[in-house]
Amino acid sequence: MTAVTTDARASVATPDPREPALRAYRSTQELPDDFAAFWRDTLAQARRYDAPPSAVPVETPLGAIDVLDVTFPGFGGDPVRGWLRLPRHRDGLLPAVVHFTGYGAGRGHAIDDLTWAAAGYAHLVMDTRGQGDGSTPDGPWGDSTGYITRGLADPADYYYRRVLTDAARAVDAVRRLPGVDPGRVAVLGNSQGAGIALAAGYLADDVSAVLAQAPFLADLPGALTLSAHGPYRELADLLARDRARRERALATLRYVDVVNFARLARTPAWFSCGLDDDVTPPHTVFAAHNEYAAQHDITVWPSNGHDAGGSLDRQGALDVLGRLFGTTAGPTNPNRTHPVP
Repeated sequence: MTAVTTDARASVATPDPREPALRAYRSTQELPDDFAAFWRDTLAQARRYDAPPSAVPVETPLGAIDVLDVTFPGFGGDPVRGWLRLPRHRDGLLPAVVHFTGYGAGRGHAIDDLTWAAAGYAHLVMDTRGQGDGSTPDGPWGDSTGYITRGLADPADYYYRRVLTDAARAVDAVRRLPGVDPGRVAVLGNSQGAGIALAAGYLADDVSAVLAQAPFLADLPGALTLSAHGPYRELADLLARDRARRERALATLRYVDVVNFARLARTPAWFSCGLDDDVTPPHTVFAAHNEYAAQHDITVWPSNGHDAGGSLDRQGALDVLGRLFGTTAGPTNPNRTHPVP
């Protein structure tokens, strides 16, 4: 095992008094008996649409990074968009990071978020269906807010079944894109993107690592009572108005709760968490961390909220990827370790 570390400000001399209880916390979420079969069948259906991804070069003012407009088949064969960013000066095939974004964001602009390509990676950022500027619509559901409440009556119709399938297909697609080493692919994200990444680490084949900052979609029964702001409130408000939907909705949510993906995990994971987070409360993050079945670790930020470690988390992710793929010289902090194979 190789140890990977982050910036020294990620560790504190005296542990926060909240942390022992968080590390002991367990979600009440139930794992459906057919969870693995549900997702196996979902992915098998999606992979019937096997058209190769397209990658069209985009003109930008960037002098050191090439950007390609990517389209690949997602859930139901729906065209899903993304940006592939590559360092212009590259030698051979590059390790890839597949990036999932926060609630409502979508893939953004072609010149956004240059960190990963600047660090030497092939960077595919997936457009979350129905979110952002609408480049990837969500079929008949339209593109309004309230994604977490779409299709709650049945797991087969639920919004995040489509999104998580898209995420697995994004990993399939990146392996077929120019300049990418198909054997070296990591997934990452923050908030909604972190929840998607944790699911993709289970759903996609042979992912090298998951990097999850303040993951959303974790411990959904707990989140409904613990979260004061953000998307979980959309769900809580709906169930408060329409009490008859609660039992069916909670049964549906079991199939996308990343606590259940964590219980079956095979991919090493690095988590981070702000202990003052009232959007994805720390109990919900630790619920996924504490159940995670593969190698894992967590960086705790006692004084931060939903931003967790912010740029320092990003530095930590670069350290993890550098050790994992042999692309950087070494760690920046001898006090926090993050295991990777």
